[in-house]
Amino acid sequence: LDISMDTWNFYTCLVSLWLHRFYIYSAVAFGISIWIIIQFTTTKTKKKGEKSNGNPASSEEDKLVNGYATLQAKEVYVAGVKIFYGSQTGTAKRFAKGLAEAVISLNLPVEVISMGDYDPDDCLSEETTSRNICVFLVATYTDGQPTESAAWFCKWLEEAANDFRFGKMYLKGLRYAVFGLGNSVYVDHYNTVGRNIDRWLWMLSASRIMTRAEGDCNVAQSKHGSIEADFEAWKVKFLSRLQALCRGEKKPCSGKCKKGKCKSPGKQSKESSDHERGTSEYENPEAEELFETSSEEEADAEEAGGTNSVIDVEDLGNVMSHMKKAKEGDLGTSLTRENAGRKEEGEKREMVTPALREALTKQGYKLIGSHSGVKLCRWTKSMLRGRGGCYKHTFYGIESHRCMEATPSLACANKCVFCWRHHTNPVGTEWRWKMDQPEMILQEAIENHQNMIKQFKGVSGVKAGRFEEAMTAKHCALSLVGEPIMYPEINRFVKLLHQHSISTFLVTNAQFPDEIRNLEPVTQLYVSVDASTKERLKRIDRPLFKDFWQRFLDSLKALSEK
Repeated sequence: LDISMDTWNFYTCLVSLWLHRFYIYSAVAFGISIWIIIQFTTTKTKKKGEKSNGNPASSEEDKLVNGYATLQAKEVYVAGVKIFYGSQTGTAKRFAKGLAEAVISLNLPVEVISMGDYDPDDCLSEETTSRNICVFLVATYTDGQPTESAAWFCKWLEEAANDFRFGKMYLKGLRYAVFGLGNSVYVDHYNTVGRNIDRWLWMLSASRIMTRAEGDCNVAQSKHGSIEADFEAWKVKFLSRLQALCRGEKKPCSGKCKKGKCKSPGKQSKESSDHERGTSEYENPEAEELFETSSEEEADAEEAGGTNSVIDVEDLGNVMSHMKKAKEGDLGTSLTRENAGRKEEGEKREMVTPALREALTKQGYKLIGSHSGVKLCRWTKSMLRGRGGCYKHTFYGIESHRCMEATPSLACANKCVFCWRHHTNPVGTEWRWKMDQPEMILQEAIENHQNMIKQFKGVSGVKAGRFEEAMTAKHCALSLVGEPIMYPEINRFVKLLHQHSISTFLVTNAQFPDEIRNLEPVTQLYVSVDASTKERLKRIDRPLFKDFWQRFLDSLKALSEK
């Protein structure tokens, strides 16, 4: 009986469910409808929030598939940044570290790599799929050659770009930016390495994310006053472009620009066009389009005409027309530059820029006016304490504690590898800066020298008698830094020193023979002989003059005639 009752109850429930199935179906359908409405509303709210935050709509969205919501993974546009540097004096390395710190602040992985420690044959092709941004900070060394650390990288890249076995698409997908370090005084080789790397990467179909930039060590021609300022200006643009790439923006403009000049409404960059004009001064005009166009327009050009460089005879008329217009444009540009050059002649710049002044001041220089300086010699400090003096004391009886080390010209015509001034002083082959009067230079030199001596009053070990004597300089060593003989009023300056009963020792680097001949008598004249052959002198002194060896020989001959 119990078993039959249980069976009866089970069947009764089934029958009851079947009779009320309509109500059950309605309840289930109503519940599913409510759930779908909630999911749809949530998805729409999320999309609105993404748009208001500036995130791409495609990066994260909910899709309903068969009644279920699936979350699409967020797309990564920039996985990280790799900074490659080739440095000889450490400037490019310092810039690389500074850029790395800025990239880290954007919460992006960054790696700083010396080109000497990197094997491009094994690793560079991996960057085509890594979603990394590769940045190249490269310096140009003697005769337009790369630095020692970057030599192999550049050699490999050049061979790959010109070797048909690699293929024109070998680095397609690699995204890069180039900042070159150079000195415009070396006109024939200005930023050659940076330009070559930019060209070779483009030849292998790598994508340039922004126009190549060039830093200039020549403060007289540097766009921002120093190579450090040039780099900082470029860094701001690079970080802005990097942030845009992280948001998924593929092109900074419409991609229809010509010769790197943006024509998109609201996106025209005056600084970019200024940079194009500035860098093109040192480039071959015929190669300007290759170097200075954006990656987008290069891609457009390939789509329009293909990669074949052969021109159909029927198209020669159009080609010649374009060449004629380009030449007319170059002529107009050169006339504009000529007028600008004439204007600059009337407004000469100061030799010492604010950035350079800060760097030299940190090294202990007391700067005078716009191009001169004094500094205490270590032998001066030594003799104040009753210790030995320099060779001038041994050879000529000159007391080091009464010696003032100075220069009327911080600029030099060499960039010697052994220079102990950290290559912070400006360089040049002729005087083209504002000029201070010799009377002012002498007065401030003596005042600054005395102020530095006063700092030793009461210092342990300093002899009271020598301290009093040191307040009156009796000798001036014109060998502090730079090339004193470049100063146009060097004869007046020497004469003023002699009138103040101050003897003069002048040092020159044997690159100004005419100035040596025209130099009025000094107490002692030195000519530095840093090498015995033309090849070694070029490698050691890295002179700016092309005829440096003849100038060197003529200087020695002029010295023998004094």
